[in-house]
Amino acid sequence: MTATDRSSKLIQAAAQAAADKLAHDIVAYDVSDVLSITDAFLLASAPNDRQVKSIVDEIEERLLKELGAKPVRREGDRDARWVLLDYVDIVVHVQHSEERVFYALERLWKDCPEMELPADAVATRGKAAEHTRAEEARDGLDGELS
Repeated sequence: MTATDRSSKLIQAAAQAAADKLAHDIVAYDVSDVLSITDAFLLASAPNDRQVKSIVDEIEERLLKELGAKPVRREGDRDARWVLLDYVDIVVHVQHSEERVFYALERLWKDCPEMELPADAVATRGKAAEHTRAEEARDGLDGELS
């Protein structure tokens, strides 16, 4: 079994929305063969809580506007470290970069096929590592100036 056309459209729109809000490392997995509760997972991350919220809000707005889809559940909003949007057909995980590394959801779903994403979303791969290196370089310079 593979993800439905509806699930693919939801994933495409959610991935583009996340990319438009500068999410890092966007990836989607077709989990329909291993889970009966949903067809696909979308994973995205951001380096701070405010950006996590912004990405989540944009995904919600875009899916409602373009596809008439509302999440049946939204969890993790208060702390904005890991927000989950459950659309039944798909589940969107937007995580703070630190949570993304710690929980490593990709490791859990690595045997599931990756879904095709818009070019803007694919271009986000490696952005978290790039951001971390830039932060470390900046922190190193700040330390030298002290």
